[in-house]
Amino acid sequence: MPEGLREILARGLGHRGFLLGGAVTLGFLFVALLSLLWTPYAVTEIDIAIRLQAPSAAHWLGTDHFGRDLLSMLMVGARNSVVVALVAVGIGLAIGVPLGALAAARRGWVEELVMRFSDFTFAFPALLSAVMITAWLGPGAVNSIIAIGIFNIPVFARLTRGSALVVWQREFILAARAAGKHGARITLEHVLPNVASVLIVQATIQFALAILAEAGLSYLGLGTQPPQPSWGKMLNEAQTLMFQAPRLAIFPGLAIALTVLGLNLFGDGLRDLLDPRLRRVR
Repeated sequence: MPEGLREILARGLGHRGFLLGGAVTLGFLFVALLSLLWTPYAVTEIDIAIRLQAPSAAHWLGTDHFGRDLLSMLMVGARNSVVVALVAVGIGLAIGVPLGALAAARRGWVEELVMRFSDFTFAFPALLSAVMITAWLGPGAVNSIIAIGIFNIPVFARLTRGSALVVWQREFILAARAAGKHGARITLEHVLPNVASVLIVQATIQFALAILAEAGLSYLGLGTQPPQPSWGKMLNEAQTLMFQAPRLAIFPGLAIALTVLGLNLFGDGLRDLLDPRLRRVR
């Protein structure tokens, strides 16, 4: 194992926020992966005879107003959240990072064009932009991914450009230029590796925000569509049953809150461990 990685892992074991966030994040990912192989019941299995059943040995978290197993729906909802967030953040990284790196390397009108595009996108709140796009393209998980991914592009573009500009002023970049390396090679071999830690931390934050955005879109009926469950859709359906069966809102609400909290703690811990200016043990 490389010495630098061993040092980071050693510090991570003493960072409470990093450990707690990592444990919650791993638990969330484990549940999402497990739902691919097994759930207690099929999420499309409806049994009106057992609707709104309280938690029991047969149904650990009870059933909803259609008699569907609540635990199975939460597990599949976690999987859908992971897919939407992962692809949306991937879109932001795949397009935003090259744009930001290009802006930092070329400067001039290229940088101005990329930054003005970012400013235009940031003029609209993230959720509002996603609602506008999904309302235009139509509801569905794919359109939710597109909408959230589009907002992630300027986030990573601005971050990459700002971090890369700092690296371009370093002495080893001047040495690389003196050695005859062109801008694209310098970006790939020197600039991007030096901004990778910042991008990794931001990706965890955007992952959490993407889960929130997907839940918000599904709550409004613009995200994942039935019969596939979504945490946001489950909250929407629980509105009229708050006094009769509050657990229908409590469990998906807790799932969203814990997942986002875990990802934020994990991202904050990564920032402390990877940024030499912020390294500290909590």
